[in-house]
Amino acid sequence: MKSLRMTAGTAGVALMGVGAFLLMGVRDLADVLVWLGGAVVLHDVVIAPAVLLVGLLLVRGAARGPVRGALLVAGALTTVALPVLLRPGRTANSSVLPLDYPRNWLIALVAVAVVTALWLAVRGCGRGRRRPGG
Repeated sequence: MKSLRMTAGTAGVALMGVGAFLLMGVRDLADVLVWLGGAVVLHDVVIAPAVLLVGLLLVRGAARGPVRGALLVAGALTTVALPVLLRPGRTANSSVLPLDYPRNWLIALVAVAVVTALWLAVRGCGRGRRRPGG
């Protein structure tokens, strides 16, 4: 487990370095900082409390943690996708946003739900077995 944490931490620091490098090329840094601040506020004021409330009211027992995790991931995916989801119509330059982003966002949300359901199923099946010597 320690090696997994070290690997995840190293990858996170490397990605932060990539992000800092990419920020050096931004012309209007103030807009980026406003967007990042808005994302933090959206997460901390809207998404996280909503996830905790839904987890508290709708989910009981061991499933609460994975469901809350899935809701947080879905909220983060939605936050990242908001600019594209809220922008109506096509752009003048079709190469700017060449993919079907709303469809891909929905696919990502379905993938999160499926992985969560599989996780819960595997975890639930493992609890019914008796451990040897236990």
